[in-house]
Amino acid sequence: MPFVTVDGISTRYDVIGDGPALLMYSPGGFNATIETWTTLGIYARVNPLDYLSKRFKCIVFDRRETGQSGGRIERVTWRDMVAQGRGLLDHQGIDRAFLMGGCMGVSPVIAFAVQHPERVLGQVLYWPVGGARYRMSSHQRFFEHLAYVSQNGMAAVVELALATGKPFGADPRGGPWASVIQKSTQFAKEFASFDVAKYRAIVTGMGWTLFDRDTAPGAQPEDLLGLNVPTLIIPGQDASHATSAAMYLHECIPNSEYWAVNAVDQQSANTAERLDAFFESAFEKQGLVRA
Repeated sequence: MPFVTVDGISTRYDVIGDGPALLMYSPGGFNATIETWTTLGIYARVNPLDYLSKRFKCIVFDRRETGQSGGRIERVTWRDMVAQGRGLLDHQGIDRAFLMGGCMGVSPVIAFAVQHPERVLGQVLYWPVGGARYRMSSHQRFFEHLAYVSQNGMAAVVELALATGKPFGADPRGGPWASVIQKSTQFAKEFASFDVAKYRAIVTGMGWTLFDRDTAPGAQPEDLLGLNVPTLIIPGQDASHATSAAMYLHECIPNSEYWAVNAVDQQSANTAERLDAFFESAFEKQGLVRA
């Protein structure tokens, strides 16, 4: 698969299918890779990418700090993830696109819509993360990593990440840059020598900034209330994807569509039908003709 440098970070991406552009922020939390669209949970069962790639030019990618994409030691925010997606659209010469996010990928999608509404034709928010238990478990992951750093040092984090080969979501001790350490020898060297006190401040701020509420993170409600972007919300129903988080987005985003179907009843056929209805409506609202 090709790579492109976006915002100074190497990004692994792929373009699947043909048609109107659809930028897709992968599910999987801190393992948000291209593959999770077809291998993870609900996405493996429903396989929306199979349906979508027959109708859209799907731009999929490993989010920064995950998979084979690179990263940078800094207090990563949703805005930084928006910059990655925007850079991919610029690289493809695309001015306006549909957006879709799965799981934690929903958060940068709504942040994108708030920052660049003129570039968003419509957005699908698929199983948005959120809820009190999700916020607590996310903070706990950062706490566990910082405890490991305090007890063992930066070099030990590098050794652990290389030994386990696991991303941050699978082994919190390895931290948010575990995948980048595993991919880049140069980055691993820089990480091992990074100032511990500065690093603790960065990671602490990152955790509190990303997961700052007991509902769906990514954008302020006051900004969501001002959106005029066609939106479909597909709710999840577990500890990481609280139904209340999906309903919160529905309440905040004007004229959003909420698919009131329980998670267990979301299957390939009815999901494809619901997506198709949404996109047809979104094209009509934007005054576009679907090829």
